[in-house]
Amino acid sequence: MAVVEVSISPLGTKEPGISAYVAGCVRIARESGISCQLTPMGTVFEGDLDAILAVIRTMQESVFASGAQRVSTSIKIDDRRDGVVHSMERKVQAVETKLKG
Repeated sequence: MAVVEVSISPLGTKEPGISAYVAGCVRIARESGISCQLTPMGTVFEGDLDAILAVIRTMQESVFASGAQRVSTSIKIDDRRDGVVHSMERKVQAVETKLKG
């Protein structure tokens, strides 16, 4: 299972705020059925990498369809295949456990 963080930003928009574009992308992410979490700087998915990448492509295209002429997309992928349960929650718990000593 992969954990993937994506940040999709329109460039050169008339207004400095991009929350309407982000909301459109998050709607697509949530409707995909893939586990995802909105963060202040992006969206994090967990699941099958091919399925996640397909959703990201749809998200990016939606920004163009909403009027953007240029889109910057950053993707960070953590793909673990050694049999260890790999999820957003487990990654955070591992660090929190170490912080408790």
